Amino acid sequence: MQQITAVRLAAWLTDSAGTAADEAEAPRRPLLLDVREPWEYELCRLPDSLLLPMQTLAARVDELDRQADIVVICHHGVRSRQVASFLDRQGFNSIYNLAGGVDAWAREVDPAMRRY
Repeated sequence: MQQITAVRLAAWLTDSAGTAADEAEAPRRPLLLDVREPWEYELCRLPDSLLLPMQTLAARVDELDRQADIVVICHHGVRSRQVASFLDRQGFNSIYNLAGGVDAWAREVDPAMRRY
């Protein structure tokens, strides 16, 4: 498991959106896995993120692609770090924890995002 900052994730998402001249050169887009509660997800979220609350993860882990780049997201990065460690132990190849969570994203990347 690796840590990724909000600014670095924003750059990755921009790069994977097809800005490379050759599509083969563009990094593949990561799966944004939001492990917060549904009420939190409704307040604010990263675009195109998948909600899979932390308590449901063990029962649904087989729904995730073990070869995908997965960025795990929560409010401040604590729950997501626990989930990222769990996924790492389950044999997932490319797991990142969003350091500071959606709060860091709102502060550093998207100041218009609602904070709580």
